[in-house]
Amino acid sequence: MFIVLRKLAWFFRQHRKRYTIALTLLFVLNFVEVAPPDLLGRAIDAMNQGSLTLKSIFTTIVIYVGLLVINYVFGFTWMYQLYGGANLLQRTFRYRLVKHFLQMTPTFFEQSRTGDLMARATNDLNAVSETAGFGILTLIDSTTFSATILVTMGILISWKLTLASLIPLPIIAYTMTKYGKVVHERFTLAQDAFGDMNDRVLETVAGIRVVRAYVQEQREQQRFRETTEDVYRKNVAVAKIDSMFEPTIKLLVGLSYLIGLGYGTYMVFQSRLTLGQLTAFNVYLGMLIWPMLAIGELINIMQRGNASLDRVEETLAYPPDVTNAEDPCPVEIPHEIRFQNLSFRYPFSDSDTLSHITFSIMRGQTIGIVGRTGSGKSTLIRQLLREYPPAREGALLVDGVPIERISLSQLHGWVGYVPQDSMLFSKTVEENVRFGRPDASPSEVYNALEMAGFQSDISQLQHGLDTRVGERGVSLSGGQKQRIALARALVVDPEILILDDAMSAVDARTEAHIVEAVRRNRRGRTTIIATHRLSTVEHADSIVVLNDGKIVEQGVHDQLMATDGWYRAQYLHQQLEAEIDE
Repeated sequence: MFIVLRKLAWFFRQHRKRYTIALTLLFVLNFVEVAPPDLLGRAIDAMNQGSLTLKSIFTTIVIYVGLLVINYVFGFTWMYQLYGGANLLQRTFRYRLVKHFLQMTPTFFEQSRTGDLMARATNDLNAVSETAGFGILTLIDSTTFSATILVTMGILISWKLTLASLIPLPIIAYTMTKYGKVVHERFTLAQDAFGDMNDRVLETVAGIRVVRAYVQEQREQQRFRETTEDVYRKNVAVAKIDSMFEPTIKLLVGLSYLIGLGYGTYMVFQSRLTLGQLTAFNVYLGMLIWPMLAIGELINIMQRGNASLDRVEETLAYPPDVTNAEDPCPVEIPHEIRFQNLSFRYPFSDSDTLSHITFSIMRGQTIGIVGRTGSGKSTLIRQLLREYPPAREGALLVDGVPIERISLSQLHGWVGYVPQDSMLFSKTVEENVRFGRPDASPSEVYNALEMAGFQSDISQLQHGLDTRVGERGVSLSGGQKQRIALARALVVDPEILILDDAMSAVDARTEAHIVEAVRRNRRGRTTIIATHRLSTVEHADSIVVLNDGKIVEQGVHDQLMATDGWYRAQYLHQQLEAEIDE
C-alpha cells in the first residue's frame, strides 16, 4: 500500500524541511487535541464531588483557550506546508512531463494517444498530488493520532476498557486491505477509459469538418455516447468501492462504541471508573471515528496515487529515440551535407523506406526533391531533422562529420522547417511569425511576410498583424496558414531552409512570387524544397527524383527534361494542366 510513498521518496528528501515542519506540528497537535476531553472529564468529576471552584473553572477555560490558539497556529502552518508540498509535486511532474514531451520524437507520439497523454498530465497528476497532501495527513491521523488517543485512553482512564473497545480493529484492517486492492484495479481502468474519452473528443473536434461533410454527426454522437457510458460504468465501479469504506468503518466504530459504553457503564457501577472518566472515554471514542475513517481514506488515496503514478512514470520512462552525442563535434557552418549510401527503415517497419541514397548538397545551393506520393521525400528530409534513430546503413555527413555527432541544439539552430500541415498557435499573426525569433524587428517581420506573399492579406485582417489566429482566433485558409508558417521560418534566416511541400495550398502566381523572393534573399544559404509541383524546383541547382525510396533521376531541370524519365513526363503533364486551367 505504501509503495507509492517509496516511489516519491526523492521528492520528500528534496523538500525535507517542509515535510519535517508539517509532520512535527501534526505530531505535536496529537497531544494538544487529546487534552480537552481529559479537562472535561476532570471538570465533571469535580462537579460530581462538589469541589468545583471559580478559580478551577477560570483555569480550565484559560488552558482550553490556550489549546485553541496553539491548535489554530499549528494547524494553519502544517496545512500550508503539507498542501504546499503537494502543489509543488504536481508542478514538478507537470514540468517533467512537458519537458519529456518536447524531447520526444515522432515515434513516441505515434505510439501514444493524445487524449491519454492529457489524462496523465491532468487527472493522474491530481491523484499523485493528493497522495503527497491529503494522503500524508490520513497516514499521520490513522497511525500516530489514533495511537496517541489509544495510549491516552489506556493510561488516563482504563487499559482494560481500551483493549475491549479495540476488538473490531483487526476486522477493519482486513476489510480495508481487501477494498484497497479492488480500488487500485478499478481506478486504473477508469483512468484508461478517461484517456480514451479525451482522445475521442480531440479526434471529433479536429475532424469536425470531415464529420459534417460525410453526414456522420449521429454516428459520432452514438460512438461518443458509448465511450462516455464506458467511462461512467468504470467510475461507478470505483464509486461503489469508495462508498463502502465509510459505512463499513462507521459500523465497526459503532461496535467499539457499544462495547465501550456497555463495559464502561459496568465499571462505573463497580466503582472502578468515575462518571467523568467514562464521559472522557466516550469523547475519545468519538475522536477515534476520524482516524478509523482515515484508514479507509489512506488505503483509497494510496491505491489511486499508486495507479496514477505508475501511469505517469510509464510515460516518463520512455527513452528518447534520438539523443545528443556524448562527445559532440562542433561544426560552425554546414558547407556540405552528404548522403552517403544511406538506407533508412522506420522503427516498426519491416522494409526500408530509403535505400542507398547518395548525393551532396553544397552551401548556397537550392535542392529540389520530387517524386510520386510515398516515394520517400518527407522521410529523406526527416533525416536532416534527426527525428528518428540513425540510418540502418550508410551515413549522413555534415562537413565530413556524422550527423549523430553534432549536438541537436546546433543542428536545429541551422534549420528552418516548414511542413505541409502548417500549425499556427493561438496568438497574433506577428507573434506567430516571431515564434522562432522573438527579437525580430517589425520591419523584419513585414519583410518575411512579404517574401511569403502575405502582404496583401494583412489589410484584409480586422486588426492587421495584431489579429489573433489559430484555434481561438480568426479562421484562415490553408494557403494563408502556409504563408504565415513560411514567414515564421524566413524571419529566422536559417542556414538551411527546408520546405516540405510547404506551398501545396497556394496558387501558381503566389508560388512564383515566393520562389523568386526566396531565390533573391537567400543567396549563399541552403534551401531544400520537397514538392509535387515541379515548377517550384525548376530553378534548383540540383533536382533529386525519388521512387520507392531510391534515387531514379538526378540533375538540373534541363538535363532531366532531356531524358525520357518520370520527371519529364510529369512536368509536361503539369504544364498541360496549367494551360487548360488558364
